[in-house]
Amino acid sequence: MLGAPNQNYAKTMMLLGAGELGKEVVIEAQRLGIETVAVDRYEGAPAMQVAHRFDVIDMLNGEQLRTVIEKEKPDYIVPEIEAIATDTLQELENEGYNVIPTAYATQLTMDREGIRRLASEKLELPTAKYEFANSLDELKEAVAAIGTPCVIKPIMSSSGKGQSLCRTEAEIENSWQEALSSGRGNSTRVIVEEFIHFDSEITLLTVRSSTGTYYCPPIGHQQQGGDYIQSWQPHAMSEEHIRQAEEIAKKVTDEIGGYGVFGVELFITSEGVYFSEVSPRPHDTGMVTLVTQDLSEFALHVRAILGLPIEDVHLVTAGASHAVKSSVESDNYYITGVENALTVPHTQVRLFGKPDAKAGRRMAVILSRGENVETACRQAEKAALEISIESI
Repeated sequence: MLGAPNQNYAKTMMLLGAGELGKEVVIEAQRLGIETVAVDRYEGAPAMQVAHRFDVIDMLNGEQLRTVIEKEKPDYIVPEIEAIATDTLQELENEGYNVIPTAYATQLTMDREGIRRLASEKLELPTAKYEFANSLDELKEAVAAIGTPCVIKPIMSSSGKGQSLCRTEAEIENSWQEALSSGRGNSTRVIVEEFIHFDSEITLLTVRSSTGTYYCPPIGHQQQGGDYIQSWQPHAMSEEHIRQAEEIAKKVTDEIGGYGVFGVELFITSEGVYFSEVSPRPHDTGMVTLVTQDLSEFALHVRAILGLPIEDVHLVTAGASHAVKSSVESDNYYITGVENALTVPHTQVRLFGKPDAKAGRRMAVILSRGENVETACRQAEKAALEISIESI
């Protein structure tokens, strides 16, 4: 039963991870009368600014995680980041707590090894060739086996951090250091992937709900250093490639189980569609759906979590998003150029309100709609160039 927040009959949703994606989930949950609690490792995170309550804990500390969950007793536990004490989540789920989509999903997708082995070995989906390494010497052997160029990543990181393209044997040590410096947790394990010569890379947002599985129109995206910089919807694809993409997405999400939005990342090549990764939550490239769809990925996620019906996914306009990143390190910063960015037609600016700026950290997003994707992308890029992060 849904109800007004702060009433005895209201359902409670706890977000583990309170970034900009979690902020949109909180807003959508509150629209349906859900009481919200945002949890993260630092105070002032974006979702904390709109949630009814918040807590600051070490997300990898199982004891702290259990304490905050037992205190709040949420009806829905919604992980929004990878770096969480997943063993504790599994224990809590076994005790009756509802983890979205499941504790298994969170544990499986927390590191790239689990999901890659599931996709290629169990589900036999087309993927890039891969090897794992625990040391620099093992990495050199793995690169020799895969060949160059190849992609080297920590097995656990967020937003592409620690990922590098290794073109020659001389670059292996730099890639190793990059992976170690940006990976989460204490792991020194990395994955080496064959470089796929793709025509495009997409996110297929897949919604598992009480009324069935639905797919948002494909979202194309561009990455820099393994992190998304721009996305657009719809991405032009052949009917055969769409069929293959949906088939792969359904196999993966059915295996993971649970309700909610899954961000399935795929490579589109002349030889077919390859599986890359999956996130059991809304995807950063999917922020574009805030202007393109009648129900954004965040609205769809909340509806699915709550077991509410979803009729279909409707695209209402072509659109694009463009990330705005900081080039400065500062806990006292300001943002300029918003007024100029807003002179670009059919364009919105969303500032995340993060408490400090770090080089490369996403601080805002530009959202533009247009008569076609090309127009929307030009508008979003033009507006993004007007925004600047300055240290005081």
